[in-house]
Amino acid sequence: MMHQLAIVFVALEHVGFLVLEMFLWTKPAGRRIFGLSPELAQASRALAANQGLYNGFLAAGLIWSLYAGFGAQVFFLICVIVAGIFGAITAKRTILWIQAMPAAIALLLTYFASR
Repeated sequence: MMHQLAIVFVALEHVGFLVLEMFLWTKPAGRRIFGLSPELAQASRALAANQGLYNGFLAAGLIWSLYAGFGAQVFFLICVIVAGIFGAITAKRTILWIQAMPAAIALLLTYFASR
């Protein structure tokens, strides 16, 4: 049960990322969160929306994995961890803690729940 709650938490995080990147990117809140000027936010709007869509797919996969079982849970959690590590390397180090760490904790809980 605890691992399922952790997966739901990670999924909800990614729904939040979807909203931020697809709908709030050029708004004051989105610009403040991502540290963007109005010009840069507008210029990168399509890229952010695309990124938000991918985060939505991760969220959908995580929710689906609650029904699909252990293999799907491990797959989608690893996808989130890899995306978080890549984001930390290429964009902002805090992505490691905001995105990858909760997924890693959920993965550990999932592993131990399967034993």
